Amino acid sequence: MIKHLFAESFAHQKNVPEDVTRVLLSIKKIDKIITKAAPAWPIDNINKIDLAILRFAVYELMEKTTPQKVTIDEAVEIAKEYGSESSSSFVNGVLGTIYEMKI
Repeated sequence: MIKHLFAESFAHQKNVPEDVTRVLLSIKKIDKIITKAAPAWPIDNINKIDLAILRFAVYELMEKTTPQKVTIDEAVEIAKEYGSESSSSFVNGVLGTIYEMKI
């Protein structure tokens, strides 16, 4: 999922999984939530892989099908594996703020 969202940040992708399509349909709402949680980081300035991770995690938090702390932990682990050295801290901080906002 994350790789499709990452690729989508560069160009529209064909034949994406249904979950990715649902995220993309909610992208404006998701980006507003991210912007509110990280006001010092405009969406355009967030590392593309971090943004893809955040978008999918926020979508999952909104859907509430997975326990929220599990969603956050998974996003942080993905950020550790695929992001930069500071990605996991950034993702954890933004998602922690969103968790406290009780979206």
